[in-house]
Amino acid sequence: MADLSLQLCGVKLKNPVIPASGTFGFGREFNELYDISCLGGVATKGLTLKPRLGNPVPRIAEGRSVILNAVGLQNPGVEAFIENDLEWLKSKTRVLANVAGSTIEDYAEICARLNGLVDFVELNISCPNVKCGGMAFGIRPETIGEVTRAAKGSLTKTPLIVKLSPNVESIALNAQAAEKGGADCISLVNTFTGMVIDIEKRKPLIANRTGGVSGAGIKPIAVRMVYEASHAVKIPVIGMGGICTAEDAVEFLMAGATAVQVGTHNFTDTFACPKIVAGLSDWCDRHGVSNVTSLTGAMNE
Repeated sequence: MADLSLQLCGVKLKNPVIPASGTFGFGREFNELYDISCLGGVATKGLTLKPRLGNPVPRIAEGRSVILNAVGLQNPGVEAFIENDLEWLKSKTRVLANVAGSTIEDYAEICARLNGLVDFVELNISCPNVKCGGMAFGIRPETIGEVTRAAKGSLTKTPLIVKLSPNVESIALNAQAAEKGGADCISLVNTFTGMVIDIEKRKPLIANRTGGVSGAGIKPIAVRMVYEASHAVKIPVIGMGGICTAEDAVEFLMAGATAVQVGTHNFTDTFACPKIVAGLSDWCDRHGVSNVTSLTGAMNE
């Protein structure tokens, strides 16, 4: 049987399959269906310094092979997570605490609070920078470098993952900016920006007008971006974007990812992640792959 374990930034993961932030809560509801200790880790719902109620409803819309969301980072705040969920989640699997902020100072403060408490911090830099007219931190290399340096300065005991936005001119340059800023790993892609219109009401289906596009339909674009990013940096890459099957996961690994995250498919199949873990083991066995780590970057050029 293939060995699915791996080292990510010096931390051992049971396997490379991780539910993506915003699609798995803090794991408790899914654990009622299956033991989430079978997963490589869990990327938490995005955490902010203070609780957030999120955007007005409706904030979810469906498209063909995709969904759009504008949830707006609804979460109980980092202190409530630490008090109510962290120890339980750590008893189950590796914890990737996804964090967000409106200013550089927000990111530095929340990272300082989580330093040494979680296995990884995943920096969501697709958030609007309130000091720069609402432009997301993850759009320009210079702001990526700045927020990454601030976060890394607060994380003396915890590896830093920077989650990159795909809504950019060059994913390779932005990956390099995160690496130069001190990131230990990058993850991508976050959602694309999109819109769905109700043609009967002649208005957007989402109250926020636009939302983040995710789901199976974005996979080819995400694979291309993971390939470009992984060839631009020397740090590990976590790939995501439309993964629904073990074969999808293998595709991302061959493109250069060390691990993968599964997002939207958790909504359509609540057993998506354990099925992908089992399918990945089966695929490796059928193809004579003894260790899943050998698949990273294994695409024939």
